[in-house]
Amino acid sequence: MKCVIDRAALLEALAATSSVLLTRTPKPILQCIRVTAEKQGVILTAYDQEVGLRCVVKQVDVTKTGETLVPGDRLFSIVRESADETLSFETDGDVLQVRGADSYFKINGQNVREYPPVPDMEGEPDFVVKVAALREAVDKTLFAAARENTRYAINGVLWEKSGKHVNLVATDGRRLAMSGVSLEKAVGEDRSAIVPTKALSLLGKLHFDADEAMDVQIKQNQVLLRTSRATISSVLVEGHFPKYQDVIPRDNDKKIPLQTEAFRSAVRRAALLANMESKGVRIAISSEGMVLTSRSPEQGEARINVTVDYKGTPIEIGFNPEFLLDALKVCDAEIVLELKDPGRPGVFKSGPHFTYVVMPVNLS
Repeated sequence: MKCVIDRAALLEALAATSSVLLTRTPKPILQCIRVTAEKQGVILTAYDQEVGLRCVVKQVDVTKTGETLVPGDRLFSIVRESADETLSFETDGDVLQVRGADSYFKINGQNVREYPPVPDMEGEPDFVVKVAALREAVDKTLFAAARENTRYAINGVLWEKSGKHVNLVATDGRRLAMSGVSLEKAVGEDRSAIVPTKALSLLGKLHFDADEAMDVQIKQNQVLLRTSRATISSVLVEGHFPKYQDVIPRDNDKKIPLQTEAFRSAVRRAALLANMESKGVRIAISSEGMVLTSRSPEQGEARINVTVDYKGTPIEIGFNPEFLLDALKVCDAEIVLELKDPGRPGVFKSGPHFTYVVMPVNLS
C-alpha cells in the first residue's frame, strides 16, 4: 500500500472509527483499525464484534493498493498531533510507515488476514431516509435511553417503521422521549427493532452533506446504515421494549406554552441551589405566571420568575432539572408543557414529532 492522504479528512474519519474500538479487551486485534487503500479512496474499518464502522476518505492519491491493520489509538494520536496538510502512508509487511514534512513513524501492526469479518449491506435497503432528518430524530431520543444494564431492552432506541414513517422511542424508566422521521423510500413490511446507543451515537461523529440520503436495512439481529462515505453495522438489542404508548398521558388538561430558551435559562438557574439528594426544582404555575424554586439547607434557596400565558387552575409540581435540561437542549424555539396533577407525569411537546414524558419528583 502506498498513498498520500489529506490529514484533515483522515483525522475526522479516525475520530469516528476510534470511538468504536474497545479500550479494554483480551483481543488486541479489536483495538486496531484496518486501513485499506483502493483506487477510489482509503477505507478505515473499526469493529468491536457488535458495532462496526467503515469510513471512506476520498481526498487521497493512491499509487499502490493494499491494506494493513494497526493500533487505532497510535494512528489517531499521530494524525491528530501532525501539522501537515497531507501525510504519506506506505506499508512494509505488517508495518505502516507514516511520513510528514518533518516526521516519520513506523507503526507495528498485526496480520490483517486475522481481522474478523465486518457485516456489510447486501441487497436492497428496507428504506431510505435523509441523514439530517434521521440525526435530528436520534438527537431527540438518544439522551433518554438507559445507561445501566439492569434492563437490557431499554439500553437502545426503539425504531418502529410504519409505511413511510419511522418512530424513534427511548426510555430509562423515569422519562421517555419520542420523535419521528419521514422516509424518502420504503419497501417491505412494517417492523420494529431496538438499535444500541453506541451505534446511533456514531451518526453525530460523522460528516454528511446537508441533503445526503442514508440506506437502512434491518435483518433478524442486525441493522445496517449506509451512505456513500460510511457504513454503520450493529447487532440489535434483544428483548421486548416496554409498551410505551401506555405511559404517555392522554388527559393532561393544563397546557402551558413556553419559550424554550427562557424556560431553559430559568431551570438552569433554579438548579444551582437544588438539594443534592432530591435533585428537584419546584414549578408553580398560576394565572400570575410561573415561579421556579429550589431549596437546600446547606446552600440556601433560589426563586426564578417566568412570564407565561396561562388561565387555568394553579398547580405545583417538582421535576429533576437535569431531565428537563436534557430535553430542552433538543427542542424547537417553542414548546408546550402539559400537566394533570402533581403526581402525574408531565409532557413536553415540540414541533410536529417530539414528545417527552418525565416523571415528577416528590419535594414535600
